[in-house]
Amino acid sequence: MPAVVLYDDGSHKCIAFTELVQGEGIQSNQFLIVDNGESMLLDPGGNLTYKHLLAEMANYVLPSHTRYIFASHEDPDIIASANGWLLITDANIVIAREWERFLPHFCVKGLTEGRVIPVQPGGMNLKLGETELKIVPAHYLHAVGNFQVYDPVSKILFSGDMGASLMDGAQAGQPIADFDRHLETAHSVGFHQRYMSNNKVCRLWAAMGRKLDIECIVPQHGGYFKGKEMVNRFIDWIETLECGTDLVTEADYQVP
Repeated sequence: MPAVVLYDDGSHKCIAFTELVQGEGIQSNQFLIVDNGESMLLDPGGNLTYKHLLAEMANYVLPSHTRYIFASHEDPDIIASANGWLLITDANIVIAREWERFLPHFCVKGLTEGRVIPVQPGGMNLKLGETELKIVPAHYLHAVGNFQVYDPVSKILFSGDMGASLMDGAQAGQPIADFDRHLETAHSVGFHQRYMSNNKVCRLWAAMGRKLDIECIVPQHGGYFKGKEMVNRFIDWIETLECGTDLVTEADYQVP
């Protein structure tokens, strides 16, 4: 399946790559934002995606024009290919300050020096081309240092693991048509109950999300939520979900 064009007004583009993982790895989405010739690659993945992503993104922008590599958190399906991207581009990696010193473990010695932009807990604005992206907090959803990217031009929130579901690549590139059926069939409930830390942070995230003008929530796994009705349904749902430490009991802490 070709890449999915999420938004294109001529000078600003958002592209999703949904079928690059081959073999036993979990399905994951990779994203490219291009504004006036400059680009940012979001959650590029690891060795399973590297060469395929490099070939696919060349259809939209020269890899040498990549200004930023954004990592929502530290997982290998997010940023294990850091070494390759730093070798072939002049890009800086944008990642939570908590994970800045973990990145060298993916790279040859000295490669990350001077090429990491550590995001402080409150997030930041990031200039790309002629626009300014917002790096917004999503702490403990699911990582300690976790961030999402809001693009004010396309009005897309690239949400990382928030909103994720377990689908194959062909389904993953599509907007979700039936919210209730999606929750029942795409393992979304179980995923969020296990990977999101607790309802407190879900409520805080929902309150923040309502302050943004969001047309799409596009997660790193599975399909995406398109249109204000679907976006609001997801925000309302996650706001009330008990998950993570809310569900832990004494039975979960027994010596085997």
